[in-house]
Amino acid sequence: MTVNKMNVVSLGVPIKVENGDDITVVEVLRPTVGALRGLMLAQVQMQDVNTLLKLLPRITKPSLSPDQVAELDPSDFADMANQVSLSFMKQAQLDGVLLELEAG
Repeated sequence: MTVNKMNVVSLGVPIKVENGDDITVVEVLRPTVGALRGLMLAQVQMQDVNTLLKLLPRITKPSLSPDQVAELDPSDFADMANQVSLSFMKQAQLDGVLLELEAG
């Protein structure tokens, strides 16, 4: 399986799991309509914290629990929120953004 590097967040503060391991990298998957059920799309796009606390456990790999998401370092949470926002862009739009970043 190929992982798109843009979807991967390297955590500045690792998440401790019950078996003593640390989660240091989380993949933020593109949400399906089913993952968005019960949420207001405008609040997802505005990166509303309460809304993302519900969404991120549905779309992270490894799957993070709601408590783990709530305990994230703010900068790691912001990185994941930005990945969610990017998932609403079509590939052509993303390609344009990447070209601008590379040129700039």
